[in-house]
Amino acid sequence: MKILLATYWLLPHLGGVWPYMNQIKQKLEAMGHSVDLMGNSPDFTKFHMVSDHREIAKDVLKPLLFAKLNAAAFPSLHADRWVYETEIDRYCMELAAAYFGLEQYDLIHTQDVISTRALSRVKPKKTPLVANIHGSIAREVMLAVYHQNPNSELRKLPIWNYYRTMEYYGATSADIALTSTYWMKNLMTEEYGVPAANIDVFQYGLDTDTFWRKYSEGTSIRRPRDKKVIICPARLVFIKGIEVLLSALGKLKQARSDWVCWIVGDGELKSALEQQAAALGLRDHVQFLGYRDDIPALLGLADIFALPSIQDNQPFSVMEAQMIGLPSVVSDAGGLPEMVEHGITGLVSPVGDAGMMAHHLGLLLQEDAYRKQLGANAKRWGESHWSLDLMIARMLAIYNKAMEKAGGRYGVF
Repeated sequence: MKILLATYWLLPHLGGVWPYMNQIKQKLEAMGHSVDLMGNSPDFTKFHMVSDHREIAKDVLKPLLFAKLNAAAFPSLHADRWVYETEIDRYCMELAAAYFGLEQYDLIHTQDVISTRALSRVKPKKTPLVANIHGSIAREVMLAVYHQNPNSELRKLPIWNYYRTMEYYGATSADIALTSTYWMKNLMTEEYGVPAANIDVFQYGLDTDTFWRKYSEGTSIRRPRDKKVIICPARLVFIKGIEVLLSALGKLKQARSDWVCWIVGDGELKSALEQQAAALGLRDHVQFLGYRDDIPALLGLADIFALPSIQDNQPFSVMEAQMIGLPSVVSDAGGLPEMVEHGITGLVSPVGDAGMMAHHLGLLLQEDAYRKQLGANAKRWGESHWSLDLMIARMLAIYNKAMEKAGGRYGVF
């Protein structure tokens, strides 16, 4: 079988979509299938097939679109710059996919609502389409706008209505839509009107072979001898809530100084977060390590995992921390409470509550036995829940279901 895994987002990508796609590709190819990866290029100037280096520049495609989608013919499209640019890019993805040729694939598996909507419009009618919904773009936009201006009338903004519509059409354009948490399914059904029957729920899996290999390779970073290590591997973007963590650490510093925090990742807010840390007097306590490829080894040196997300679905970083045996201090954003059981595998605080997060971090720093017990519980949970083989088995069942639904074929996988 030949399968296309496609996303609107950049490939490679700092978030969880890239490792998720790679895991599926490696497992399916080990079973004898052929898998291609399609997405935006890292510089956002073209769409490309990562596997065989095929690509097409957007500058080649845009003149075809500008001739049709001009302001005179489609004034509403030009009313909002962000909506216009996103729509043009989505149309570029459609043209790129048609250029690469979708008729060669037995099944297409998209990783977001934009790519799902795009490829649904240009794929052969009987080619099954499965969509993974990893997060909610509309909700991320809403949270970001509200953060910048709490008085905004969000539901009147063109960008909100555009993405809300895209959530619906993206999820309903596939034969089957998938998500890893019931939080995400409920959001799609209750907020965006997607029929519940359209969405199947099962958890992601973790490629433990690769994880433990990277762990065994070690790291050049050394932990301090007399301090415990709090680690936060995350993109430095608004929805990860790093500014909340820094506020919590500022409060924690007033009570105790027997800790350091490693913030591992990169992103658009790096400079602002570094300034916030300096203003809170955290220069000696917080280290921004940037993007690194040795996170498993860094987790192995840490004592506490922290993730203060504003929104999240099922982040790989929590799965990895649990495999190592770290207790998690997280917010109750999105699907995190489905991953971390308060008082059993970690501690959960309300979104944005820096005071409670500081309290939870302090508690685990103070109570060694409690911290180690939560970590041991987390490890048992991770080992029993994050099976990649189980995820692939479920996914192949979904592929068969989609093939039956789209073209009457069944039992191919």
